[in-house]
Amino acid sequence: MQVRDYVTSSSEQVKSGFKNFITDFTQLVKLRLTLTVVLSASIAFLLGAKQQGSIDWINWFFLVIGGFFVTGSANGFNEIIEKDSDKLMKRTAQRPLPANRMTTGQALVISLFLGISGTLILSHLNFVAGIISVFSLILYAFVYTPLKSKSPIAVWVGALPGALPPLIGYFAAFSQDNLALYSQYNERAIILIPAVLFFIQFLWQFPHFWAIAWVADEDYKKAGIRLLPTKKKDTVSAVMLFISCVIMVPAGFLPLHYGFGGIYFVVITTLLGIAFSWLGYKHLIKKDTQTAKKVMFMSIIYLPVSQLALLFDFIAL
Repeated sequence: MQVRDYVTSSSEQVKSGFKNFITDFTQLVKLRLTLTVVLSASIAFLLGAKQQGSIDWINWFFLVIGGFFVTGSANGFNEIIEKDSDKLMKRTAQRPLPANRMTTGQALVISLFLGISGTLILSHLNFVAGIISVFSLILYAFVYTPLKSKSPIAVWVGALPGALPPLIGYFAAFSQDNLALYSQYNERAIILIPAVLFFIQFLWQFPHFWAIAWVADEDYKKAGIRLLPTKKKDTVSAVMLFISCVIMVPAGFLPLHYGFGGIYFVVITTLLGIAFSWLGYKHLIKKDTQTAKKVMFMSIIYLPVSQLALLFDFIAL
């Protein structure tokens, strides 16, 4: 009876420990953010595959795994670097490193493994995709992250790696030989489509992160992080947030203008852009946390909905 109780107790401890590790792992890699990045790369992959006439679902699977690993690695390094500042903020204090549920060494091993493995997987799909993923990881973890506590320009720097997933996904859809062959007779498309996808996602970063910065400003202050354009919740910051929302309206017409988006995409992104602008305007008038939250939630909706609409339109063309 005692042996059985001991075995049962040990089994429950193993299960509990594994469950806790999975919870900490998902927090270390910022699971929701990572899945959003993977979705963005996946849609770009499908666009690139559709251009070639067929979708290699095995390569898509490897893109998802590789993209998840690289993004998770970047987020892991981000949390390692920000461990001390995370302790000071309510929204991050319960992450595994500041809460001492995971050591820096453990997080470093996980992040290195994910980064190396993800880069190798993506490089196997396409060397260009692998190079871009390495650049994205380095820029996000080792340039943007330390810059956050020094200057609001961090948002501009962070917008670059934040907009690179469509490029990684798009180029991953091509084998190295196919990319070279396709670029010979359709050089414009091989550059134009990923460039437009990158540009739209780059613009989207500003209303998204400035809204977050407004909502979390008090918490950010505790860690010495000031990401609003003027470092303050003032009229100038609100105006810039509003302008960044309005810009998303014309941005939604770019795929149609360059011939790879259809009317459904334009209608949906125009409606989303108008909603974005309206919420940005309301925030400009009131300048409070509640209106900033609405802009933030709108930004969370905008990106996946617009990307799915573009994929539907592109396939239907």
